[in-house]
Amino acid sequence: MFRLTLILSIALSFVTALCTQQPSEKATSSYSSIPAEAAKQANPIKSSPESLSRAKKWWNLDCAMCHGKNGDGKGELAADMKLRIADFSVPNAFKDRTDGEIFYMIKIGNQDMPPEGQRVTPRENWDLVNYVRSLSKAKATADQKQ
Repeated sequence: MFRLTLILSIALSFVTALCTQQPSEKATSSYSSIPAEAAKQANPIKSSPESLSRAKKWWNLDCAMCHGKNGDGKGELAADMKLRIADFSVPNAFKDRTDGEIFYMIKIGNQDMPPEGQRVTPRENWDLVNYVRSLSKAKATADQKQ
């Protein structure tokens, strides 16, 4: 129990530090505030097993605590903080969103989500875009097999 409390305390400190480290990259409130040029950006990194593997490392380190291991929005920290987080695992979760929009949200943050900012390279950010998109595809494939 002590170990879990320690881990959650460190994670909360980490998230708090991220929220305050870059005031120029203030969290946005919605997709409507994404600049048009950012939304139009094409993903230069093809989704591949290598890209998804690289992104999964970041996901497990920074994202799963809130978004959940499978992107269902039910991470432990989100539950503890009583945050409502979108379920990325639903089929077509981002069907109306461009890769550029998702890239921008990861970089700048959104509402309670802290920005990745300069912590990740552009390639790593594009890998995360691929990974986020793969979460809904994985569930759709699993649902079709049932």
